[in-house]
Amino acid sequence: MDLSAAASELYEGTPDDFVERRERLAAEAKKAGDAGLAKRIGELRRPTVSAWAVNRLARSDSGELARLLDLGAELRSAWASGEPIGGMDQRRGELISGLVRTARSLASEAGRPLREPAVREVEDTLHAATMDPAVAEEVRAGSLAQPRSYAGFVPAGEPAGPGAAATGATVRPAAGQRGEAAKRGGGAVGKRAGKPDEAARKREEEDRRRRLAEQSAAADAEARDAERALAEWESEAGDADRARAAVTEEAERLRGELRAALDRQETAEKRLSLAERERGRAARRAAEARRRADEIRRKL
Repeated sequence: MDLSAAASELYEGTPDDFVERRERLAAEAKKAGDAGLAKRIGELRRPTVSAWAVNRLARSDSGELARLLDLGAELRSAWASGEPIGGMDQRRGELISGLVRTARSLASEAGRPLREPAVREVEDTLHAATMDPAVAEEVRAGSLAQPRSYAGFVPAGEPAGPGAAATGATVRPAAGQRGEAAKRGGGAVGKRAGKPDEAARKREEEDRRRRLAEQSAAADAEARDAERALAEWESEAGDADRARAAVTEEAERLRGELRAALDRQETAEKRLSLAERERGRAARRAAEARRRADEIRRKL
Protein backbone atom coordinates (compact mmCIF):
# COMPACT_ATOMS: atom_id res chain seq x y z
CA MET A 1 0.00 0.00 0.00
CA ASP A 2 1.19 3.52 -0.82
CA LEU A 3 -0.34 6.95 -0.21
CA SER A 4 -2.02 7.04 -3.62
CA ALA A 5 -3.72 3.68 -3.11
CA ALA A 6 -4.79 4.65 0.40
CA ALA A 7 -6.22 7.96 -0.79
CA SER A 8 -8.03 6.23 -3.63
CA GLU A 9 -9.68 3.81 -1.20
CA LEU A 10 -10.55 6.56 1.27
CA TYR A 11 -12.07 9.03 -1.18
CA GLU A 12 -14.01 6.32 -2.96
CA GLY A 13 -16.27 5.85 0.07
CA THR A 14 -18.74 8.16 1.77
CA PRO A 15 -17.76 10.94 4.20
CA ASP A 16 -19.65 9.13 6.99
CA ASP A 17 -17.17 6.27 7.36
CA PHE A 18 -14.08 8.18 6.18
CA VAL A 19 -12.52 8.58 9.65
CA GLU A 20 -12.96 4.89 10.53
CA ARG A 21 -11.40 3.76 7.25
CA ARG A 22 -8.56 6.28 7.60
CA GLU A 23 -7.71 4.97 11.06
CA ARG A 24 -7.77 1.39 9.79
CA LEU A 25 -5.45 2.15 6.85
CA ALA A 26 -3.08 4.17 9.06
CA ALA A 27 -2.97 1.28 11.54
CA GLU A 28 -2.20 -1.17 8.71
CA ALA A 29 0.65 1.04 7.47
CA LYS A 30 2.04 1.38 10.99
CA LYS A 31 1.79 -2.36 11.55
CA ALA A 32 3.71 -2.87 8.30
CA GLY A 33 6.50 -0.72 9.74
CA ASP A 34 5.88 2.42 7.63
CA ALA A 35 5.28 5.11 10.25
CA GLY A 36 5.77 7.88 7.67
CA LEU A 37 2.99 6.51 5.46
CA ALA A 38 0.76 6.08 8.50
CA LYS A 39 1.30 9.74 9.39
CA ARG A 40 0.53 10.93 5.85
CA ILE A 41 -2.63 8.79 5.73
CA GLY A 42 -3.70 10.28 9.05
CA GLU A 43 -3.31 13.76 7.57
CA LEU A 44 -5.78 13.10 4.74
CA ARG A 45 -8.86 15.22 5.31
CA ARG A 46 -12.45 14.04 5.36
CA PRO A 47 -14.21 15.28 2.18
CA THR A 48 -17.12 17.69 2.29
CA VAL A 49 -20.36 16.50 0.73
CA SER A 50 -19.75 18.52 -2.44
CA ALA A 51 -16.15 17.26 -2.77
CA TRP A 52 -17.40 13.70 -2.25
CA ALA A 53 -19.97 14.25 -5.03
CA VAL A 54 -17.24 15.41 -7.44
CA ASN A 55 -15.12 12.39 -6.45
CA ARG A 56 -18.03 10.07 -7.24
CA LEU A 57 -18.43 11.84 -10.54
CA ALA A 58 -14.76 11.26 -11.34
CA ARG A 59 -15.09 7.55 -10.47
CA SER A 60 -18.29 6.97 -12.42
CA ASP A 61 -16.47 6.42 -15.75
CA SER A 62 -18.23 9.47 -17.11
CA GLY A 63 -16.89 10.41 -20.51
CA GLU A 64 -18.52 13.81 -20.07
CA LEU A 65 -16.11 14.75 -17.28
CA ALA A 66 -13.11 13.80 -19.41
CA ARG A 67 -14.56 15.90 -22.25
CA LEU A 68 -14.99 18.86 -19.90
CA LEU A 69 -11.40 18.65 -18.66
CA ASP A 70 -10.11 18.31 -22.24
CA LEU A 71 -12.24 21.29 -23.23
CA GLY A 72 -10.71 23.25 -20.36
CA ALA A 73 -7.24 22.57 -21.74
CA GLU A 74 -8.37 23.71 -25.21
CA LEU A 75 -9.92 26.83 -23.73
CA ARG A 76 -6.75 27.75 -21.87
CA SER A 77 -4.69 27.16 -25.01
CA ALA A 78 -7.05 29.29 -27.08
CA TRP A 79 -6.87 32.09 -24.54
CA ALA A 80 -3.07 32.02 -24.57
CA SER A 81 -2.94 32.22 -28.38
CA GLY A 82 -5.71 34.80 -28.71
CA GLU A 83 -8.11 32.50 -30.56
CA PRO A 84 -11.92 32.86 -30.18
CA ILE A 85 -13.36 31.01 -27.19
CA GLY A 86 -17.06 31.87 -27.48
CA GLY A 87 -18.12 28.47 -28.81
CA MET A 88 -15.97 26.62 -26.28
CA ASP A 89 -17.39 28.72 -23.46
CA GLN A 90 -20.92 27.77 -24.48
CA ARG A 91 -19.97 24.09 -24.73
CA ARG A 92 -18.33 24.30 -21.29
CA GLY A 93 -21.58 25.60 -19.79
CA GLU A 94 -23.55 22.75 -21.35
CA LEU A 95 -21.11 20.12 -20.11
CA ILE A 96 -21.04 21.53 -16.57
CA SER A 97 -24.85 21.61 -16.41
CA GLY A 98 -25.05 17.98 -17.49
CA LEU A 99 -22.34 16.91 -15.05
CA VAL A 100 -24.05 18.69 -12.16
CA ARG A 101 -27.22 16.74 -12.91
CA THR A 102 -25.21 13.51 -12.99
CA ALA A 103 -23.52 14.37 -9.69
CA ARG A 104 -26.91 14.99 -8.07
CA SER A 105 -28.21 11.68 -9.38
CA LEU A 106 -25.15 9.75 -8.16
CA ALA A 107 -25.37 11.35 -4.73
CA SER A 108 -29.07 10.49 -4.44
CA GLU A 109 -28.38 6.89 -5.45
CA ALA A 110 -25.77 6.73 -2.68
CA GLY A 111 -28.33 7.95 -0.14
CA ARG A 112 -26.87 11.47 0.25
CA PRO A 113 -28.97 13.91 -1.84
CA LEU A 114 -27.17 17.21 -2.43
CA ARG A 115 -28.51 20.42 -0.95
CA GLU A 116 -28.45 23.53 -3.10
CA PRO A 117 -25.26 24.99 -1.51
CA ALA A 118 -23.46 21.72 -2.23
CA VAL A 119 -24.80 21.71 -5.79
CA ARG A 120 -23.35 25.19 -6.34
CA GLU A 121 -20.01 24.05 -4.92
CA VAL A 122 -19.97 21.14 -7.37
CA GLU A 123 -20.63 23.59 -10.19
CA ASP A 124 -17.91 25.96 -8.94
CA THR A 125 -15.42 23.08 -8.72
CA LEU A 126 -16.12 21.95 -12.27
CA HIS A 127 -15.76 25.53 -13.51
CA ALA A 128 -12.47 25.89 -11.65
CA ALA A 129 -11.22 22.67 -13.24
CA THR A 130 -11.52 24.28 -16.69
CA MET A 131 -9.63 27.39 -15.59
CA ASP A 132 -6.83 25.91 -13.50
CA PRO A 133 -4.90 22.80 -14.63
CA ALA A 134 -3.98 21.98 -11.02
CA VAL A 135 -7.65 21.79 -10.08
CA ALA A 136 -8.30 19.74 -13.22
CA GLU A 137 -5.79 17.13 -12.03
CA GLU A 138 -7.37 17.05 -8.57
CA VAL A 139 -10.80 16.50 -10.08
CA ARG A 140 -9.49 13.84 -12.47
CA ALA A 141 -7.87 11.96 -9.57
CA GLY A 142 -11.16 11.90 -7.64
CA SER A 143 -9.48 12.67 -4.31
CA LEU A 144 -10.87 16.09 -3.41
CA ALA A 145 -11.33 16.93 0.26
CA GLN A 146 -12.69 20.46 -0.31
CA PRO A 147 -14.60 22.08 -3.16
CA ARG A 148 -12.62 24.39 -5.43
CA SER A 149 -13.53 27.77 -6.87
CA TYR A 150 -11.90 30.17 -9.30
CA ALA A 151 -12.70 33.84 -8.74
CA GLY A 152 -10.79 35.27 -11.71
CA PHE A 153 -11.92 35.59 -15.31
CA VAL A 154 -8.62 34.54 -16.90
CA PRO A 155 -7.25 30.97 -16.94
CA ALA A 156 -4.62 30.34 -14.29
CA GLY A 157 -1.13 31.26 -15.39
CA GLU A 158 -2.30 33.20 -18.47
CA PRO A 159 -1.77 36.92 -19.04
CA ALA A 160 -4.89 39.06 -19.04
CA GLY A 161 -4.40 40.79 -22.40
CA PRO A 162 -4.28 38.49 -25.43
CA GLY A 163 -7.54 36.61 -25.09
CA ALA A 164 -9.61 39.65 -24.23
CA ALA A 165 -8.02 41.83 -26.87
CA ALA A 166 -8.24 39.32 -29.70
CA THR A 167 -11.67 37.85 -29.06
CA GLY A 168 -13.71 40.40 -27.23
CA ALA A 169 -14.93 37.48 -25.10
CA THR A 170 -16.76 37.84 -21.82
CA VAL A 171 -13.74 36.47 -19.97
CA ARG A 172 -12.54 39.21 -17.59
CA PRO A 173 -9.10 39.57 -15.94
CA ALA A 174 -8.57 39.06 -12.24
CA ALA A 175 -8.08 42.11 -10.02
CA GLY A 176 -4.33 41.66 -9.52
CA GLN A 177 -3.74 41.34 -13.26
CA ARG A 178 -5.74 44.48 -13.97
CA GLY A 179 -3.63 46.42 -11.48
CA GLU A 180 -0.44 45.22 -13.10
CA ALA A 181 -1.68 46.15 -16.57
CA ALA A 182 -2.72 49.59 -15.34
CA LYS A 183 0.75 50.19 -13.93
CA ARG A 184 2.27 49.32 -17.28
CA GLY A 185 -0.10 51.78 -18.92
CA GLY A 186 -0.52 49.65 -22.04
CA GLY A 187 -2.13 46.56 -23.57
CA ALA A 188 -5.79 45.88 -24.17
CA VAL A 189 -6.64 45.77 -20.49
CA GLY A 190 -4.79 49.01 -19.76
CA LYS A 191 -6.78 50.76 -22.47
CA ARG A 192 -10.01 49.60 -20.90
CA ALA A 193 -9.04 50.69 -17.37
CA GLY A 194 -11.27 53.04 -15.44
CA LYS A 195 -15.03 52.56 -15.04
CA PRO A 196 -15.32 49.21 -16.84
CA ASP A 197 -12.38 47.99 -14.77
CA GLU A 198 -14.00 49.23 -11.57
CA ALA A 199 -17.30 47.56 -12.54
CA ALA A 200 -15.49 44.29 -13.13
CA ARG A 201 -13.79 44.64 -9.75
CA LYS A 202 -17.15 45.16 -8.06
CA ARG A 203 -18.58 42.16 -9.86
CA GLU A 204 -15.66 40.08 -8.71
CA GLU A 205 -16.11 41.29 -5.14
CA GLU A 206 -19.82 40.52 -5.24
CA ASP A 207 -19.05 37.10 -6.70
CA ARG A 208 -16.49 36.46 -3.97
CA ARG A 209 -18.96 37.47 -1.27
CA ARG A 210 -21.62 35.26 -2.83
CA ARG A 211 -19.28 32.29 -2.90
CA LEU A 212 -18.27 32.87 0.73
CA ALA A 213 -21.92 33.09 1.75
CA GLU A 214 -22.66 29.87 -0.13
CA GLN A 215 -19.69 28.15 1.46
CA SER A 216 -20.85 29.35 4.89
CA ALA A 217 -24.35 28.02 4.20
CA ALA A 218 -22.87 24.72 3.04
CA ALA A 219 -20.77 24.48 6.21
CA ASP A 220 -23.86 25.20 8.31
CA ALA A 221 -25.80 22.52 6.43
CA GLU A 222 -23.00 20.02 6.91
CA ALA A 223 -22.86 20.89 10.63
CA ARG A 224 -26.60 20.29 10.89
CA ASP A 225 -26.18 16.97 9.08
CA ALA A 226 -23.43 16.00 11.52
CA GLU A 227 -25.54 17.04 14.52
CA ARG A 228 -28.49 15.05 13.20
CA ALA A 229 -26.24 12.03 12.69
CA LEU A 230 -24.90 12.50 16.24
CA ALA A 231 -28.44 12.56 17.63
CA GLU A 232 -29.31 9.44 15.66
CA TRP A 233 -26.24 7.58 16.91
CA GLU A 234 -26.88 8.73 20.49
CA SER A 235 -30.38 7.30 20.19
CA GLU A 236 -28.94 4.11 18.70
CA ALA A 237 -26.38 3.92 21.53
CA GLY A 238 -29.18 4.28 24.10
CA ASP A 239 -31.19 1.52 22.43
CA ALA A 240 -28.12 -0.70 22.23
CA ASP A 241 -27.32 -0.10 25.91
CA ARG A 242 -30.85 -1.01 26.94
CA ALA A 243 -30.71 -4.12 24.75
CA ARG A 244 -27.36 -5.06 26.31
CA ALA A 245 -28.82 -4.67 29.82
CA ALA A 246 -31.81 -6.85 28.91
CA VAL A 247 -29.58 -9.53 27.36
CA THR A 248 -27.24 -9.40 30.37
CA GLU A 249 -30.19 -9.92 32.71
CA GLU A 250 -31.43 -12.80 30.56
CA ALA A 251 -27.94 -14.31 30.49
CA GLU A 252 -27.69 -14.11 34.30
CA ARG A 253 -31.07 -15.81 34.61
CA LEU A 254 -30.03 -18.55 32.20
CA ARG A 255 -26.70 -18.99 34.00
CA GLY A 256 -28.65 -19.44 37.25
CA GLU A 257 -30.92 -21.97 35.63
CA LEU A 258 -27.89 -23.75 34.19
CA ARG A 259 -26.22 -23.93 37.62
CA ALA A 260 -29.43 -25.33 39.12
CA ALA A 261 -29.73 -27.85 36.28
CA LEU A 262 -26.09 -28.90 36.76
CA ASP A 263 -26.76 -29.39 40.48
CA ARG A 264 -29.78 -31.53 39.66
CA GLN A 265 -27.72 -33.47 37.15
CA GLU A 266 -25.03 -34.14 39.76
CA THR A 267 -27.65 -35.30 42.27
CA ALA A 268 -29.26 -37.57 39.68
CA GLU A 269 -25.87 -39.06 38.76
CA LYS A 270 -25.14 -39.80 42.43
CA ARG A 271 -28.56 -41.36 42.80
CA LEU A 272 -28.00 -43.50 39.70
CA SER A 273 -24.59 -44.58 40.93
CA LEU A 274 -26.05 -45.60 44.30
CA ALA A 275 -28.96 -47.42 42.66
CA GLU A 276 -26.66 -49.36 40.32
CA ARG A 277 -24.39 -50.33 43.24
CA GLU A 278 -27.32 -51.54 45.37
CA ARG A 279 -28.85 -53.29 42.37
CA GLY A 280 -25.66 -55.29 42.00
CA ARG A 281 -25.70 -56.28 45.64
CA ALA A 282 -29.36 -57.22 45.47
CA ALA A 283 -28.70 -59.32 42.35
CA ARG A 284 -25.91 -61.18 44.12
CA ARG A 285 -28.09 -61.82 47.22
CA ALA A 286 -30.97 -63.00 45.02
CA ALA A 287 -28.66 -65.39 43.15
CA GLU A 288 -27.27 -66.79 46.43
CA ALA A 289 -30.77 -67.23 47.87
CA ARG A 290 -31.93 -68.98 44.70
CA ARG A 291 -28.92 -71.33 44.86
CA ARG A 292 -29.66 -72.30 48.49
CA ALA A 293 -33.35 -72.84 47.71
CA ASP A 294 -32.42 -75.15 44.85
CA GLU A 295 -30.10 -77.16 47.10
CA ILE A 296 -32.80 -77.55 49.73
CA ARG A 297 -35.28 -78.76 47.10
CA ARG A 298 -32.79 -81.37 45.88
CA LYS A 299 -32.34 -82.68 49.42
CA LEU A 300 -36.08 -82.97 49.88
